[in-house]
Amino acid sequence: MSELLAKILYGINSVIHSYGWSMIIFTLVVKLLIMPLDYKSRKGMRRMSAIQPEMMRLQKKYENDKEKLNRKVAELYRREGVSPTSGCLPMLISMVILWVMWGAMRTVADTELINQCVSLLVNGSAEYEGFLWIKNIWMPDSPFAPTIANQSSLAMITAEKWATAFAALGAEEVAKLAALGIDATNFGSESVLAALQTLPVYAEQTQLWSFMPRLNLILANLSIYASNNGWFILPVLSAVTQFLMTQSQPQQPAANGQQNSTNTFMKYFFPLFSLWICSSYNALFSLYWVVSNIFAWIQSIVMNKMFEKMDKAEKATAKEGTVK
Repeated sequence: MSELLAKILYGINSVIHSYGWSMIIFTLVVKLLIMPLDYKSRKGMRRMSAIQPEMMRLQKKYENDKEKLNRKVAELYRREGVSPTSGCLPMLISMVILWVMWGAMRTVADTELINQCVSLLVNGSAEYEGFLWIKNIWMPDSPFAPTIANQSSLAMITAEKWATAFAALGAEEVAKLAALGIDATNFGSESVLAALQTLPVYAEQTQLWSFMPRLNLILANLSIYASNNGWFILPVLSAVTQFLMTQSQPQQPAANGQQNSTNTFMKYFFPLFSLWICSSYNALFSLYWVVSNIFAWIQSIVMNKMFEKMDKAEKATAKEGTVK
């Protein structure tokens, strides 16, 4: 599945010639495709919310008879035509797509980073594709990441991908790499990094910021690069938009204090999780996350307005019927 999404992204980019805009288009297409499911899900969740008072009444009435309570609740669901799992499917689909995109972006980013490293070793320079303020979309949007691949990003590339990349090299490139002590038997993260570190241009691009080379935090010691790859905008946007999206989602009334605590925890956990992931992953994946959240947030606002108008129309119709 990851390979399929990667091919789709490659296909869009072959027309757009910008991975940043290609990712935005790709994200919008994916969200539009699952919108009908999301609409149905939200409609079901609103109906679930509408029957919560009756649910609470049944829970109080049959609190000492769990078997009868379950039977009455099932009857209520059938009568109202709702399902307690009505909101799960779009959420599950979105999560599956998110994790598949994680794998797809890892595959594409690894290939692009390998190509950049080979170009730097063979030609003495490498071309980076930027997007807006980001210099290299295959590295994190962060002052704590250099523009060129560093040790942590190269270490994430598997031996299989290094082998595949070496097999695709031309004879001239293989010869130039061999002159640097790299061949098919040791073409990997450690040998490539060691060769890169002998290049003045690599040392220049990975030089730390002289004013403040490191930022010491409680849980981490972060290096600040002079030629950094971004301003940490996408990670912050991912957290903010994740929070806004969560706030705009239809909320089921909490049946007890424990559920309410869980809802509160999840409301703040996901934004922090987004911040952590997008601060360490490539900028293109972060862009997908942010655009996806913004789309879902706007979609929630629009759908909520639509449902409110539908509810008012139904109440007006019922009132007219009562008057007649």
